[in-house]
Amino acid sequence: MIPHNLPYLEHAGGPTWEVQLGRRDSKAANQAGANTSIPSPFESLSNVTAKFTAVGLDSTDLVALSGAHTFGRAQCRVFSQRLYNFSNTGNPDPSLDTTYLGTLRQTCPEGGNGNAITNLDPSTPNGFDNNYFTNLQNNQGLLQTDQELFSTTGADTVDIVNRFANSQSEFFDNFAKSMINMGNISPLTGNNGEIRLDCKRVN
Repeated sequence: MIPHNLPYLEHAGGPTWEVQLGRRDSKAANQAGANTSIPSPFESLSNVTAKFTAVGLDSTDLVALSGAHTFGRAQCRVFSQRLYNFSNTGNPDPSLDTTYLGTLRQTCPEGGNGNAITNLDPSTPNGFDNNYFTNLQNNQGLLQTDQELFSTTGADTVDIVNRFANSQSEFFDNFAKSMINMGNISPLTGNNGEIRLDCKRVN
């Protein structure tokens, strides 16, 4: 194993971890598989949890990996339904803080440019920290799949959000472990896949 991390992550104040060596690369992309196994921003917590469980990841992995939304941007088209017509009610998502709702509506007016972008984390958008979780506690999760981690009554993710909001070091430790867990999903073995000579192209 070698010390490694996403370079920007460290510069943004995030954790580092050791990446295990030897994982083979696929020889072909599988867009259909990605579309069915990777959660969309519109899914319910139960659906997202089921997708994680199917690949051996638990609720702690789900919450920790969602914490990557502590930086980055999202287009209006992936969350605007929360602002105007949540679940076809004609009303905004009731879990959205009303002040935050007003701010988002300025960036994403109804019928406006769906490609306009806003920060996933309104408080510290360029830093990797645990503010993502305090945002959820304040009903300021941008994506539906973010806010549902905290706003779904009875969900085991609520306690994990609270723990990570209270301890950045606990979030960092679990994020690193979950990144390793994710890297160990369904490794290719035997004659499947290849060890690439150039990581960006098939041999």
